[in-house]
Amino acid sequence: FAAQRHVLTYMEDAVSQLLENREDISQYGIARFFTEYFNSVRQGTHILFREFSFVQATPHNRASFLRTFWRCFRTVGKNGGKYSSICCYLLTAQEYHCLLQLLCPDFPMELTQKAARIVLMDDAMDCLMSFSDFLFAFQIQFYYSEFLESVAAIYQDLLAGKNPNTVIVPTSSSGQHRQRQPPNDCNPLEGVEASLFYQCLESLCDRSKYSCPPSALVKEMLSGVQRITFYGFLMALAKDQGINRALGALPDKGDLFLDPAMDQELEKLVAQVSGLSVSGPASSSADTANMTVRNSPRINSPWRPLHHRRKMDAESEGSNEETDSSEN
Repeated sequence: FAAQRHVLTYMEDAVSQLLENREDISQYGIARFFTEYFNSVRQGTHILFREFSFVQATPHNRASFLRTFWRCFRTVGKNGGKYSSICCYLLTAQEYHCLLQLLCPDFPMELTQKAARIVLMDDAMDCLMSFSDFLFAFQIQFYYSEFLESVAAIYQDLLAGKNPNTVIVPTSSSGQHRQRQPPNDCNPLEGVEASLFYQCLESLCDRSKYSCPPSALVKEMLSGVQRITFYGFLMALAKDQGINRALGALPDKGDLFLDPAMDQELEKLVAQVSGLSVSGPASSSADTANMTVRNSPRINSPWRPLHHRRKMDAESEGSNEETDSSEN
């Protein structure tokens, strides 16, 4: 159970956080720190602003990151924008990457580009994409990253007539993703035999220690075609709602822009801000100027991400150097 849930990964990270921030944590107590830490793991907020190596370290971390990205930026797809006449923003891969970096500052551009290539196929990488198209493609690329690396190798071997059983399954989760050569899917008549492709994928899923989509769903998806291309397969994975439900990070596409809990919180914030900014009809400009502004309540966490702490320390040292030089 401990290995399946990656308990050791979280214990090591918790102890590392404890040692790094022991001065701050001493104000709260070690017991409270561990309670707060594992509550954040359970809620999926523990990946916020963390380094990419931690964000992609476990399936739970990946699912938490996907869910957080959706909840934070779903309004990108919900609201109208300058690029679209159908009530949704359309963004480029670079712009989606900027959004990802707001949650994970060192998120690799390569993963964003791979996700965009699933949507755009042979189109230019600076083309615009809807939020829902990018999100479901990104989910497949990010969560099943190691699986897709092996699938690409299997596909290339099948095209070349080689034995796919010689494919090496990735064994490193260090966060360094190899550059995948896009298979040639230009000709729609090209591709590989779907039944043979599935046999290879089934064997891959049986021996892989990384997350793979359910074999039964993949079989059902491929049973309706005779031949399939690599990016055709990836697009089918991204669009399959059965695979989306099995992964469990995102809602169905029809409910993608619905999040009642988040909407209630946003409505409370809007009401609070509106109450501060709107004055009564009898209020004078002097009263408005002297009106006391209430600060939104802040909940201080007993721990901070490691890279955030180091960044603050570095800025503090730089500030001291400037002060010393100005005094001289």
